[in-house]
Amino acid sequence: MPSVKGRLLRDGFVILSIVFVALRLFNIPPWADSVDAYAYWTTRDGSFYDASTTGRIGAYLYSPAFAQILAPLVLLPVAWFTAVWTAINCASVWYLLRRASLPALLFLPIPFEIISGNVHLLYAVAIVIGFRWPAAWALMFLTKVTPGIGVVWFLVRREWRSLAIALGATAAIAAVSYVLDPSAWARWADVLRADAGGAGNAAFTTVGWYLPVPLLPRLVAAVLVAGAAGLTERRWLLPVAVVLAMPVVWGNSLAVLAACVPLWRVDRTARSDRTFVA
Repeated sequence: MPSVKGRLLRDGFVILSIVFVALRLFNIPPWADSVDAYAYWTTRDGSFYDASTTGRIGAYLYSPAFAQILAPLVLLPVAWFTAVWTAINCASVWYLLRRASLPALLFLPIPFEIISGNVHLLYAVAIVIGFRWPAAWALMFLTKVTPGIGVVWFLVRREWRSLAIALGATAAIAAVSYVLDPSAWARWADVLRADAGGAGNAAFTTVGWYLPVPLLPRLVAAVLVAGAAGLTERRWLLPVAVVLAMPVVWGNSLAVLAACVPLWRVDRTARSDRTFVA
């Protein structure tokens, strides 16, 4: 049974989450503008990549598969869609951090992520559950692509079955999506080629902090970190690798690091169990 402090932290976060969703629903600034969630909502007309450039408001840059999966949800009015998306992000924070969710809002990338409505908190959840259900890595491959480099964990640990599931699930979803709309995949390939290099050479049209380091050296660093995580069995390092591998590391991208907390706890428990057995 939760302590009084635990109940207060839980109830405080639940109440605040309800307030966040209500602000979204009634379009109260700054919650009226959800840059990334709005971009997902604009795919409702079936035209995914009109004026899709990194950093542009309303630009949808992910695979057609992600838009197709969201198709039933984006039929909602924009305020309802962003309210539901906000609820999903808040639920993700609670899944990851539980009673630490309320104080975790002081880590600014997390509330900024909830406001912008990106997929970084979903990435954090996918990393955590991906050790048990590797198919969760399809989310990274089918959205920002390069953060999928985290599957290097399975590679260095020779967990071939998990690696095959992660890549196979991605391929299967992509294949079905391609059959449904091959022209959209051709256009997405064009978008990826146009935006290659991310923060290294893009002139962004939105205001916001981003790490001004080109993608290639960050990818190299991400592979090294993911490899080190697997070789030393430090799961908590994997979110760091995923952040480094982002096409652009925005300030709210650091919300992925919320996954470090539960993974550090898993690592600590695993070390304790090995010590006990020894």
